[in-house]
Amino acid sequence: MWDTPEGFRSGFVAVAGRPNVGKSTLINALLGQKVAAVSPKPQTTRRRQLGILTTEQGQIIFIDTPGIHRPLHKLGHSLNYEAEQALEEADVVLFMVDASQWPGPEDQMVAENIQRLAPSTPVLLALNKADLVEPSARPAREERYHALLPRAETLWISALTGENLDALRTRLLELLPEGPPYYDPDQITDLYERDIAADLIREAALLHLRDEVPHSIAVRIDEYKERGETGAYIAATLFVERESQKGIVIGKGGSMLKKIGTTARQAIEAMSGRKVFLDLRVKVRKNWRNDEAILRQFGFALPPKGKKTRRRR
Repeated sequence: MWDTPEGFRSGFVAVAGRPNVGKSTLINALLGQKVAAVSPKPQTTRRRQLGILTTEQGQIIFIDTPGIHRPLHKLGHSLNYEAEQALEEADVVLFMVDASQWPGPEDQMVAENIQRLAPSTPVLLALNKADLVEPSARPAREERYHALLPRAETLWISALTGENLDALRTRLLELLPEGPPYYDPDQITDLYERDIAADLIREAALLHLRDEVPHSIAVRIDEYKERGETGAYIAATLFVERESQKGIVIGKGGSMLKKIGTTARQAIEAMSGRKVFLDLRVKVRKNWRNDEAILRQFGFALPPKGKKTRRRR
């Protein structure tokens, strides 16, 4: 760790919003490389993940959270719990919305959660997808979103084009408390490569599968071995809830599983910078999204009864 400059700022920024507003896309853009899975489908993010951005002025630790939504099963409650914990622990809340659309009930739900769980925490409202909104339409859209949480500062951004990301970075640093860094300046996430690989495999499934099937998939890394100069060997299992879903994921003659594997392998190689041999298989775990024992086995956090989380500082 280097000597901390005078006036250095550091802290945790909870990136909160309903599903599919671009939270993971933004974190990848700010870090300048992919650490979080992204797809056009909601609920791509299923765990809290840190994205660590260190500059000469400070260290911003983004907490990429699952989208806050109305849960339909115990997995949904787990995802909301992950997001709520992040709000309670954050030094700053980045409330992200898809400003190409008008506010909806889930945006209102996110705002209410922020007010309930982080009533005195600074909030920056990021109006994302600015590239899809005509300048003349922005004031009315901003007014409607700002009404959800009047104490929040507002900033138009585009995670896709980079619009105002420098201004966002600057303002977040200004809102963080002074203090030394939490992580080594070279570290960009808290996940190991095998964890990111699992997310990238699920991302590939989300990209290629339709309807409800991809949301019924969980990925477990069974083996992750280095093979010297030849790269790495990864064996993973995709779990689904029904036999019919297993057939869809495998596809005729294994065609769909091969397509998922090719996309995932390319993403893992781009992330790790080396060749990868990826071996995928599919198994059925009936109704796993409502089975607490299996959810814990897959690494999902479940809300403890009567337990409250503490703020980091």
